[in-house]
Amino acid sequence: MEAQKMEETWKAVDEYFEEKLETTDDTMEHILKETDDAGMRHIEVSKAHGKMLYLMAKMVDAKSILEIGTLGGFSTVWLARALPEGGRMATIEADPNHAEVARRNIASADLPGSVDVIEGQALDRLPKLMERGYSRFDLIFIDADKENNTEYLKWALKFSNKGSVIIVDNVVRQGRIIDDTEEKAVPYIRQMFDMLERDDRIETTAIQTVGQKGYDGFLMGVVK
Repeated sequence: MEAQKMEETWKAVDEYFEEKLETTDDTMEHILKETDDAGMRHIEVSKAHGKMLYLMAKMVDAKSILEIGTLGGFSTVWLARALPEGGRMATIEADPNHAEVARRNIASADLPGSVDVIEGQALDRLPKLMERGYSRFDLIFIDADKENNTEYLKWALKFSNKGSVIIVDNVVRQGRIIDDTEEKAVPYIRQMFDMLERDDRIETTAIQTVGQKGYDGFLMGVVK
């Protein structure tokens, strides 16, 4: 019962932030409804987290953004809103149905820059980004299959400038990151942390979060 009460409190606090800090709007609610109507799982970032991504992109004056894992385009639109006129964003989605929903949702938003939804497995598409005119990104958001996080991070570093920000979602897993667990994603996330422990190209931290999406957290770093 105590755990249930805590989760109710987390949700209520997020709702309070939503009311006071405008962590959502009609466009974002439309995207969530379209995602729901398409029968997709609600595994997008929370409303507060979405706005946080937008603010992070604004803080670094991001003119180019890469997202790995589009889903229905919720985080995509938040990030793309931070682009200046003429800015560019590439987002990679493995599921063609998800990519189509995302394209519709992105088209429904009034965005200052262009968003390129790239269909296919990220590890197949990342090596070909330069052919599409992308060379470096100011901000990279990784929120796809956790089994490939380490490889995604390696590519993110290749596509980074000095000062580029890299964010990786879902790294706490309700605390299971430090437990013996049968959850298949956890060993791969630990592998990513092991890589970061030895890699001096990036300064990083990880933050635990609670809210409407439960207990999890994200990693963020700045490329040196």
